[in-house]
Amino acid sequence: MSAFLIVRAEVPKSERDAFDHWYETEHLPDAHRAFNSLSARRGWSSLNPLHHLAFYEFPDRATADAISNSDAIRELIAEFDRCWEDRVTRTRDVVEIAQSI
Repeated sequence: MSAFLIVRAEVPKSERDAFDHWYETEHLPDAHRAFNSLSARRGWSSLNPLHHLAFYEFPDRATADAISNSDAIRELIAEFDRCWEDRVTRTRDVVEIAQSI
């Protein structure tokens, strides 16, 4: 089954518009290309409007795990840190789909 690398960022309200534009026009397309993911999606939480989530789809967990420890992700993390310094915190997780109907 497929797997997702999920990145959750906590974005201060004052940074939301700039972050949203940057992620839309630069980061999501760059990450999708660098990861060679099946799809790349993103959105804002309706429960907490400070939470931005990005979903990168891979054919299986092994591929998602490999990307999570790759040079490609390290380069994207460095670029993220350069742009947002310590103003935006984030976490990453890999979720393997257990069931799909």
